[in-house]
Parts: sequence; C-alpha cells; structure tokens
Amino acid sequence: MKQMSKRRCAWAPENDELYRDYHDYEWGRPVHDDQKLFEMLTLEGAQAGLSWITILRRRENYRQAFDQFNPTVIAAYDEAKIQSLRENEGIIRHEGKIRSVISNAKAFLAIQKEFGSFDSYIWSFVGGEPLKNRWESSNQVPAETRESQAMSKDLKRRGFKFVGPTICYAYMQATGMVHDHTVDCYLYEG
Repeated sequence: MKQMSKRRCAWAPENDELYRDYHDYEWGRPVHDDQKLFEMLTLEGAQAGLSWITILRRRENYRQAFDQFNPTVIAAYDEAKIQSLRENEGIIRHEGKIRSVISNAKAFLAIQKEFGSFDSYIWSFVGGEPLKNRWESSNQVPAETRESQAMSKDLKRRGFKFVGPTICYAYMQATGMVHDHTVDCYLYEG
C-alpha cells in the first residue's frame, strides 16, 4: 500500500527534496539567533531577481565563502576578499550583492550595539510574535505588507542594501515572523 504524502504549500514541490526539506523543517519557523537572522537576510538579498531554489542550492557555498555568516568577520573584508568572492563560482558573483553583504554586516553590528541584539530589533516589526495568516491558496499571499515596508524603510535608513519590501516580506516568512503556510498545508497553524 502506497503511503499518502503530506500536503504542502504549492511552492514546495514533492519531487524536490531540498525544497521540501526547507519547507518542512525551516521555512516559517521562528528564528531568534542573530547569526542565523543575518544569514537569512543575506540569502534573501542574494535572491533578488533569481529563484529561491537557485540560492538554496548554493547555501553551503555561501556559508563557506562568507565565514559562516559571521558579521564581525565579514565587516572587515577588504578588496582582496571581495575579488576572491567575485571569482567564486559557488555563489552569485554580482559585485553589488557581494558588497552589500559587507555593508549589511557593518549595519547589523551597529543594530546589535544599539538594541542589544538584532533579534530584538527585527522582531519589533511584528510586535515580537509571529503574524499568523489564513491563506486559502498561495495566490492570496502578498508580495509585501505594511510591516515589510516599514522594515525595508528602516533597514535602508540604517545603511542596508538589497532589502526592499518584497525581500523583507520573504525574509519575514523565512524566519517565522509571518506564518504563511496555506490552510491546506500540513504545517498550517490555525
């Protein structure tokens, strides 16, 4: 007898193990670790203009190339390091995106100093608790919200790059600040 597969959000195809595992074990789960929050912000920015699976397939390369997303180390990158990253075929070699990781690391460290943690700062955009939505289908899920617009505006004011409101909303979904599993998904929480 064939075992029934679980229903997932439409964007997580059953036949792609990497996407399926990301959906099942990571996407939408609240993240409060500063370094993981920086990693996800970096990866969401790298995705700009690309599909998420492109970035997901390169995530391990990104971790190696960017010192496990340690913002203190990244903030000190020099031109030689930038050039080596531009030659690294395991990541997206867009110079603007590479440089944005460095400027974002510096801005990230400033936020940690001001707020005690990046977690305290970033979760303030949702009042410290995940926003829970009730979408019947993925077609209903917005590309941005007023919360992601406010986050984008403030991050840009603080010197961040590649943090438009759509990227910020995808970041909020990825880090569990927003619960956007559709109602037919086995991970939906009513």
